[in-house]
Amino acid sequence: MSDETAEKVPDNPDFDYEIGQDNIQIFGLDIHNPVFIVSGGLIVAFVIYALGFSAHAEATLGELRPWITSTFDWVLMGAANIFVLFCLFLLVSPWGKIRLGGPEATPDYGYAGWFAMLFAAGMGIGLMFFGVLEPMYHFENPPLGVGKENAAAAAAAGMAATIFHWGLHPWAIYAVVALSLAFFTFNRGMPLTIRSGFHPILGDRVWGWPGHLIDILAVFATMFGLATSLGFGAQQAGAGLHYLFNTPEGIPTQVGLVIGITSVALISVLRGLDGGVKRLSELNMMLALLLLLFVIAVGGVVDIITGFFGAAYYYARDVLPLSNPVGREDLDFMHGWTTFYWAWWISWSPFVGMFIARVSRGRTVREFITCVLVIPTTVSVLWMTAFGGTAVRQYLNTGYDGVMKTVTDYTPELSLFAMLEALPFTAVTSFIGIVLVIVFFVTSSDSGSLVIDTITAGGKLDAPVAQRVFWCLFEGLVAIALLVGGGLASLQAAAITTGLPFAVVLVILTFCVALGLRKELSDQKAGIAPTQKDPQGA
Repeated sequence: MSDETAEKVPDNPDFDYEIGQDNIQIFGLDIHNPVFIVSGGLIVAFVIYALGFSAHAEATLGELRPWITSTFDWVLMGAANIFVLFCLFLLVSPWGKIRLGGPEATPDYGYAGWFAMLFAAGMGIGLMFFGVLEPMYHFENPPLGVGKENAAAAAAAGMAATIFHWGLHPWAIYAVVALSLAFFTFNRGMPLTIRSGFHPILGDRVWGWPGHLIDILAVFATMFGLATSLGFGAQQAGAGLHYLFNTPEGIPTQVGLVIGITSVALISVLRGLDGGVKRLSELNMMLALLLLLFVIAVGGVVDIITGFFGAAYYYARDVLPLSNPVGREDLDFMHGWTTFYWAWWISWSPFVGMFIARVSRGRTVREFITCVLVIPTTVSVLWMTAFGGTAVRQYLNTGYDGVMKTVTDYTPELSLFAMLEALPFTAVTSFIGIVLVIVFFVTSSDSGSLVIDTITAGGKLDAPVAQRVFWCLFEGLVAIALLVGGGLASLQAAAITTGLPFAVVLVILTFCVALGLRKELSDQKAGIAPTQKDPQGA
């Protein structure tokens, strides 16, 4: 958010709370008591535990993922379905005409900059890591009982499953959190923290320990969800560097990448949102677009265009059975992929949601949902069709087995580079892929530290930069701790462990958003000015 945006957040004369009133000013910092102290202390303790007792951490985290995904699959899948249905309702509801920031508010960013920032924060590293891997894996292991002996049916089911994981469901999770934050901040003048969204049911108790616990859980979910993505990015960048330049592989290289990229993220932190994240996001969007257009041009324009519409059809055909948690025979798929993804997206949601909220003032609810839900889903379909569809055709049409080998040998971080190897200008495109992963890494780390800092500063938008530096450093340390303490399994376990309890929190938050929007529209029809509103009446 630009510095001027903080001045556009309205005062809150309707309830007895001042943003930052519980904060402590010490050593030049401005931290919320007790959210910063509790969450920061526990995260420091986790880093010490994971680095000092890596074997025990690896064993413990390794057992958590299968237990959670198999025991609480219905919670995660049910919650994700609720978020999608709520967002689709908002598109056609009268609530859609409500403007974030009030009837006279105007957007702080144009469409290009706005979309670049929300997309880079929401999906960047994941699309690079899974864009080839997942369509190929599901082609070889199709869900919903589809047999792999029928290649066409397996490819269709695999593409539908991939888009299911990167389409409406994850973006609906982000949209609910972002809408809550933007509405209660820009329309009600409340702090930009997760707790504010619960004011309709908790009242002023939200400023006490119930709210503290909600924000602490949000910090944990954000930290470990972000660390999971940073870990994936470090693994892919390390594999790509080894592939291109024969650099050493393994944990030391990945740790070195985390340290180096976190250092670059610190520079972006010091430059601020407009000078850092916004410029890097726009750079990444240009590079991603160039790589996408290249793959479309050399991978077969007609095949990819027809594949795009085919993939959209397969997704629409299979989205309901894929969303169903009951009576499934493809439990390996549901537990190994879907429930992990939903927990990961939910753990990311405070980070992505708050970041989207900070740059979305001035949009109507309908415009907001359309741009946050529908457009990124469309782009994800195109990306997966271009990259994953090209890899599948390589395998089917030419017998090329490089991509499939990366799947069967469990080296997923190489799947993108294996696909690019069969196309012209391999060295150039692979290098662009590495740059994309690294810059996505930087923007995620920078914007993630901004979000956690906002939560732990009691919703303040202008907290000292030193606090964001602290969180940026510890995002890198948590990613390193998880890599050392079990690698990929630990990264996934961390995301699931924090995502599960936060799923319940977000379901309640959805209800609170509905209450707030209903009251907002009622007030507008009655001609009640924003400063006359009673938040507890929402």
